[in-house]
Amino acid sequence: MRDTRESRLLLVLLIVIAFALITVDIRGGEDSPIDGARQAAATVFGPVQNGVASAVDPVGNAIGAVRDSGRRHDRISTLERENAELKARLGSDDRNRSRARELDSMLRTAGAGQYGIKGAQVIAIGAAQGFSWTVTIDIGSEDGIKRDMTVLNGAGLVGRVTTVGPRTSTVLLANDPDFTVGTRMEKTDELGFATGQGDRPLSVQLLNGKHKVKKGDRLVTFGSQADRPFVPGVPIGEVVRVDPSGGDLTRTVYVEPYAGFSKLDIVGVVVDAPRTDPRDTVLPPKPAGPKPTPTVTVTVNPSASTGQGPDQGTGQSTGQDTVQGQTGGRLPDGAQPSAGGGASPRNNDEQR
Repeated sequence: MRDTRESRLLLVLLIVIAFALITVDIRGGEDSPIDGARQAAATVFGPVQNGVASAVDPVGNAIGAVRDSGRRHDRISTLERENAELKARLGSDDRNRSRARELDSMLRTAGAGQYGIKGAQVIAIGAAQGFSWTVTIDIGSEDGIKRDMTVLNGAGLVGRVTTVGPRTSTVLLANDPDFTVGTRMEKTDELGFATGQGDRPLSVQLLNGKHKVKKGDRLVTFGSQADRPFVPGVPIGEVVRVDPSGGDLTRTVYVEPYAGFSKLDIVGVVVDAPRTDPRDTVLPPKPAGPKPTPTVTVTVNPSASTGQGPDQGTGQSTGQDTVQGQTGGRLPDGAQPSAGGGASPRNNDEQR
């Protein structure tokens, strides 16, 4: 429709008529003169409205479902986040307990050897390319760390410091092929040199090729001049295999290290060496072996077995034996100790 003066007048007229009908309908209430027209319109347009509603309701329901689904998804996300936070707290508690145990074990080791240490945490692991075994710890020169200091944990020797930065340091682990440390056998004091072999046991060459070594023998660090890079007495590991000497001047044994290099977390750098060599005092006590089983020895009295002893008036054997053993056997009833340490029976007539 073109926007003309007549069209505008018609629009205004229709609006006035609409307001007039609304006013009449409201004032008339139930007796409204246009109620019949409204019912007729409902009769005509009602089915159309129902059809349109039937067609539109699924769309509306789908929209409502999407809206509710969004709220449910938000609730599920909230619950999942809370669950993850709870698991993180529980995991953190377990980790803190594990670290507390590691720290306690390391402090006991340092106390046994009188080592002055600086505690540190492993924050990075070097790339294991070309058998390079290193870790980075979170203390450096600002904490008094210097190159060629001994690094240990609660289990034993970990390595030595090779590079020092202001706040971090690099540690060469004892299982690196470029790592070598002087060793001393427990009790026998036999000396040797241990070399790392990656994820295999340490290779130890004993200077005495004729020394008898057995599985389970333990080694500690021999110590270096001026206690750097190694302080004495730090536990290294236990012998797991012994190669035959074959008449060589040296002998090779293989030692399983105490420290687990693949799961390092809390370590200590020895900043003060002990005043005296702790020798074997830092080694953990060996587990107690099985208790010996007491044995009992039974000996037969010759006079009792023949039945012709001088003290027997009836000429019959009493059948009584003497029991002696490591636990101290009791004498039979009525028996008296003899001069030879045995026992001879006496009858009632002789006692009278």
